[in-house]
Amino acid sequence: MLNNWVDQLNNTRAAAAPFGEANPKMLTAFRGLNAAQGSNGALDAKTRELIAIAVAVTTRCDGCIASHASAARQAGATEAEVSDALGTAIALNAGAAYVYSLRAMEAFGQMGK
Repeated sequence: MLNNWVDQLNNTRAAAAPFGEANPKMLTAFRGLNAAQGSNGALDAKTRELIAIAVAVTTRCDGCIASHASAARQAGATEAEVSDALGTAIALNAGAAYVYSLRAMEAFGQMGK
């Protein structure tokens, strides 16, 4: 097992309390941002959570992975759907590395001129 994700989720939630006491406006704004997400109703909760877990992987956020894995499960996502979403995240990261490699090669080429 790489991580205890239930503990990760609980620890992340517990860590929010001292942060919220020290910076209540920021925590309120963050919660408001999360509450507003999906408010236009164009995507169902399961689709939003599949996107969110894929983004959590691309941003390497363990707290986000735990939170959105839990929310995806609650929204009815299957293991196959989560796996498919994560496959998209993997492909995108490889694509991003490729595109940024092209940028780096271009930058390197321009430095020699």
